[in-house]
Amino acid sequence: MIHFKGINKIYPPDTAAVKDLTLHIKPKEFVSIIGRSGAGKSTLVKLLTAEERSTNGKVVVGGVDITSIRQNQIPSLRRQIGVVYQDFRLLRNKTIFENIAFALQVCGVAPARIRDVVPQVLKIVGLPDKADRYPQQLSGGEQQRVAIARALIHRPKVLIADEPTGNLDEINAKEITDLLLKINEFGTTVILVSHDRHVVDGIKKRVVVMEDGKVVSDKRHAMYDL
Repeated sequence: MIHFKGINKIYPPDTAAVKDLTLHIKPKEFVSIIGRSGAGKSTLVKLLTAEERSTNGKVVVGGVDITSIRQNQIPSLRRQIGVVYQDFRLLRNKTIFENIAFALQVCGVAPARIRDVVPQVLKIVGLPDKADRYPQQLSGGEQQRVAIARALIHRPKVLIADEPTGNLDEINAKEITDLLLKINEFGTTVILVSHDRHVVDGIKKRVVVMEDGKVVSDKRHAMYDL
């Protein structure tokens, strides 16, 4: 599904964010990538979404080498890879329905299709009755669920959750990780990026530990101290 093959990413003049990294993530797998700030986790996400290009090595998604992907191919790639961030990134002047629908509108999806799909993803994330609310009327945990719904709207093969619990308390964080596990059970490959071992301790799935731009540990069903 996803292969990082001998990836190096160097930012000018000579800052190595990722160093000779090789990693394979299988279809329908749930993988947590953890490490301290500056370990290279966010760079890995940017390489996977073609926001950044590797200095050398290859990034392969679904059998396609995206290392030298053309600019006009990037939107298609990003529809296959949903991304959820720590800060929600919701439009405060739009309702929850409109926030999610916007991701389809920019792709030219017909209004009838939008009216059909948005309630479906809201149901998946447990917010079927919040469509007419605005982001500021929801709790932090609910806003993150909306962000996840928006990321799912194109039915991506991969969902990347980049520090999705960073702004949440322990209870809401657990609810979000449980939701990610549920989405994974539907067959979506999930990559959870975090600096907090407590977030991944209870998941009991594969954990990849990064340090100084390198993978220093890759184990299954394990608990880690950072």
